[in-house]
Amino acid sequence: MPTIFFNEQAVECAENESVLDALIRHKIDAPYSCQAGICQTCMLRCSEGEIPADAQSELKPNLRTLGYFLSCQCKPQSDMHVELPDSKQLYVSARLLEKTALSPTVTRLRLQTATPMYYHAGQFINLKRDDGVIRSYSLASLPSEDAFLELHVKRMPGGDLSNWLADHFEVNDNIDIEGPVGDCFYSCENTEQPILLVGSSTGLAPLIGVVRDALHKQHTGPIKIYHGAFNQQELYLHQQLNELAAQVPNIEYHSIITGEMPEEIVLKGKGCDQALSDSPDLKGWKVYLCGAPAMVKSLQQRVYLAGVAMQDIHTDPFETRDMHKV
Repeated sequence: MPTIFFNEQAVECAENESVLDALIRHKIDAPYSCQAGICQTCMLRCSEGEIPADAQSELKPNLRTLGYFLSCQCKPQSDMHVELPDSKQLYVSARLLEKTALSPTVTRLRLQTATPMYYHAGQFINLKRDDGVIRSYSLASLPSEDAFLELHVKRMPGGDLSNWLADHFEVNDNIDIEGPVGDCFYSCENTEQPILLVGSSTGLAPLIGVVRDALHKQHTGPIKIYHGAFNQQELYLHQQLNELAAQVPNIEYHSIITGEMPEEIVLKGKGCDQALSDSPDLKGWKVYLCGAPAMVKSLQQRVYLAGVAMQDIHTDPFETRDMHKV
């Protein structure tokens, strides 16, 4: 069995076990969040040994060259010496320009980096606090129009970073960010292609980025937005989206209140049945699904069965270590 050497500790990997799972099994505190190869918070650097190709396939070429890999996707075939990332290679500092409460639980943050960051609206970035806590948040800003990065942070019960951001992170404070990551962004080659966007809670943030980018690129096809929230207050951009739909002829906005539904029904995406009943035949559409993982997974299957090609389904499930990616 291969051995992983990390922080002067030697850990044996079981057959077909990932580096991350081996570290967790030995109660070693290693960074991670989604455990699905999406958020990239589990990234480590290999200083000695062979890195399986699958563990680097989602990384940028320069990071692969430097020996970085995703520990949750790495199933070693031989011994590896690994270490935590060099923050100077991965992270840049961002300053908080503006902090606004959008609802009782949602806070809007606007950050600025010293040099502009290249990204697509709808992707996400990783925020790292000084103590090493890392969480992922999606971008609602549009690089062609905004001189800041906009995030919508939902306060979670017991949420380590989300509560700190809401209560203690103040204007002019700095925080390290890494990214961008993800493929949930506007990518229509045909500006007449119909678009369906469904989001729960702050899953609305990347959808706002996608819609803004589509309008910036003069998309003329139908754009249908469905936002699900527990109650009316948590439809935190309800007025703005109603105004947008009134001003732009090809945009429809629909709000969905899930508060009266049992939790298991909400998580299965049933609260978003309206989106599919309004458009039962989705052949030729492009679809964006963002928010609770169970909802995203359920709707992904259902829109595929409704005719959407797999390459036209873009998802951002908020899979996290402890439900802190919001």
